[in-house]
Formats: sequence, C-alpha cells, structure tokens
Amino acid sequence: MAVGERKTEESVKQRVYRTLRARVMCGAVAPGLAITIQGVAADLGVSTMPVREALHRLVAEGALEHLDNRRVRVPRMTPAKFEEIIAARLALEPLAAERALPHIDEERLDRLQKIDADIGEAYAADDLLRSTELNFAFHRTMYEPKAATVLLDLMESVWLRLGPFMRLATANLEESYRIDRHAEAMGAIRSGDAIGLKTAIIADIQDGIGHLGRHFLSEGGVPLKA
Repeated sequence: MAVGERKTEESVKQRVYRTLRARVMCGAVAPGLAITIQGVAADLGVSTMPVREALHRLVAEGALEHLDNRRVRVPRMTPAKFEEIIAARLALEPLAAERALPHIDEERLDRLQKIDADIGEAYAADDLLRSTELNFAFHRTMYEPKAATVLLDLMESVWLRLGPFMRLATANLEESYRIDRHAEAMGAIRSGDAIGLKTAIIADIQDGIGHLGRHFLSEGGVPLKA
C-alpha cells in the first residue's frame, strides 16, 4: 500500500470514529436502539471496515455495548450507573475549571458567551440534540486552557456515557434551569473567583442530577429508555 493510500485510509477511519463518537455524545443515538455495521456504513458512505473498527473503539470506551457480531447499542442507563457518572463529573469538572481559570482570556470568554447564546437558541427551537452538543462544547471550551490530556480524556469518557440521556435532563427546561449556571460561571471567570466558578459548575451538574433523579424515582428505578 502506498503512503498516500495509507494516509487516506487512516483519515477515513478517524472521520468515521469522530462522527460516531460525536453522535453518541450529543444523544443522536437512542439508548437501547440497535446499530448495525451495514447501516452505519451506508449512512456514512464508507466500507464496513472503518465502521467496525470505530464501533469496537466505542465499545472499549464504554459508550456502546455489543449485541452480536454485527450490532451494537448505547447501553441503557440504570440509577446506579447514573449516580456514578454524575459523581465522576462532580469530581473532575470543578477541578478542571479551577485549573483553567487563570488561563481563560477575553477571546475564550467571548467564545463561551457565544456558545451559551447558541444553547439558548437551540433550547428555544426545541433542538435538544444541538443543545446537548453545545453544552458539552461550553464545558470543553472552558476547561481546555489547562486541562491535561488525561483529565480531558477522562471528562470526555464520562460525557460519552451521559450524552444519550441529556435530552431527558432538558425535557422540562423551565423547571431544571431556573438559574443560568453558565452565566454564573462566566461571571466568576470575569472576577477571577475560583470558588464561585467551582460552585457554578457543581450547581450546573446538579441541576441535571435533580431532573434525571426525579425521572428515575418516578419510574421506580426502571432503566431509562429513549
């Protein structure tokens, strides 16, 4: 195989993997829904080989689980798994925010404001997939300046497991988001208030916990479905 062909093959593999990973993280793939290698390959216009490799990677990351040799799915959420995921976010993200704070400049703060405005527009349009994608983009943009590769990888691994259920967290937006925690976080960034920033991040995550927790309780602990 020529060098150019090898690079093209690798770029296709990476594109397929990034596309599928983004779809899972933003909740475009419903929990419990079977995903076939052939179906994804046809959708993306590629051969089955890069799709198979991408799905295997996502299974290894805990974002998907095998059903059989040709099908995978997003695992259904359970109350215990949900609490573990939220606990991981609460452990990782306030730390990441505190580390990033001294390195967030005006340009990055402007980007955060733009993303937050876009989130509001997505909510208003009832585009919950887009709002989920933007919510993770907001957090990633905030943490990036000082997030070591290990810390950022850990957070994204957690987001992969939570993303498919974020639409449930925003199903009752007025109740769950009475206070704009992102605005609080940006205010803390402007004033250099590390404690205020960590408090806003914790509250932002716990707002999701409150809504999803109530849903779990109303279902009597039955695993969540899309």
